[in-house]
Amino acid sequence: MKKIVILFVLAFSTFFTIRAQSNDRFVYLITDQQAQGTSWSFLRKLNLQTGVTSEVLLNGNDLKAIAIDATTKKPFENPLTDSRMGSWANAPFGTGVAAMAYDPRNKRLYYTPMFLDQLRYIDLKTMKVYYMTDQVLTARPEKLADQSNVVTRMVIASDGNGYAMTNDATQLIRFTTGKKINITNLGVVIDDQANKDISIHHSCSSYGGDMIADDNGNLFVFSAMNQVYKIKIDTKVATHLGTIQGLPSGFTVNGAAVMEDNRVLVASAISGAGYYTVDLTTLKASAYAISGTIWQSSDLANGNLFQNKDRKTTALVATVEQNKEVPKEKTKINIYPNPATENQFVIQFSDLNQGGYIVIVADMNGRQVYKQALVQNGKVQQHTILLDPATPKGVYLVNVLDSSNKSISSTKLVLQ
Repeated sequence: MKKIVILFVLAFSTFFTIRAQSNDRFVYLITDQQAQGTSWSFLRKLNLQTGVTSEVLLNGNDLKAIAIDATTKKPFENPLTDSRMGSWANAPFGTGVAAMAYDPRNKRLYYTPMFLDQLRYIDLKTMKVYYMTDQVLTARPEKLADQSNVVTRMVIASDGNGYAMTNDATQLIRFTTGKKINITNLGVVIDDQANKDISIHHSCSSYGGDMIADDNGNLFVFSAMNQVYKIKIDTKVATHLGTIQGLPSGFTVNGAAVMEDNRVLVASAISGAGYYTVDLTTLKASAYAISGTIWQSSDLANGNLFQNKDRKTTALVATVEQNKEVPKEKTKINIYPNPATENQFVIQFSDLNQGGYIVIVADMNGRQVYKQALVQNGKVQQHTILLDPATPKGVYLVNVLDSSNKSISSTKLVLQ
């Protein structure tokens, strides 16, 4: 018996040694069917060596998909339904996906539909989809209007377990990835005292985005507003590392994955400006060359870990001086009132070139709630934006595109 245990431990440690040394040269991504759409229900794969994105590997909107019980490994007798989302509960990606994690040992993609409180996974060897119905993910099936309890970050860490986190970081959730899946709520993530006026819990700075892991028991959260935090799994303490520098205006980080050269690839759900890589030691971004269509993406995932053990700890933390905001020119686009009430606000253009512009309002998960073409005729021009009365209260991004679809402004808007 002792010999068997020793052999198991050796095999287990060998797997993680191999994992740390090998690198995935691909990344899975969630897209719309259209390149600049915001229905996050289509799985694709990006070749990191060529920059080429595959065709759709899985249509997550298929209401007739065969749903398989992850516990019994048998198909459900009847299509799944949900009291709030109806038949969308049976579609693999249901209400859209903004959090997934690739498990290289079992060749699985774990994920959760944004507005269904359920862990699911795709067996990539068969492309069959398995649904966890005997355990809840957050135990909060009613997703709040401000999306604070929506899971948007997920990764497989160096211990082989999966970790998921809600937008407001009040729930860090661990799940096992073996034959029997167990889900454990680890509780609230705690702010490092050094974070001062910026918090892992703040909606304006820290919601949305994605999560990666290193080889030393740490998680790294990239928020939609381009803030980066390091979370020690054993203590659940989040340290703010700084703001990513060098991303274009309007770029929100919604997906992140480690590349072969230890840089982090990031993608946006609402910006068509392309993909970027981030040096985690400096938090500086550089453009990444995509060959062909640039797909907006709500999430990225591969099996790579950030290689950290042989590096000085101080090299991971970008200094305050490195991450100071670059002074901005006087803005030509203003939004008021902000916070806005009664689901309306005014956008003012000043000294912009004459021509057509597009205003897009999206939530922190990249879901578009408003789109309108506007024409600029004079030096100072005001436009009243009326959102649908059913638009939930919360934090949104107001993105302005020029006639070439280039983002020229991105502003956080709070609806009260």
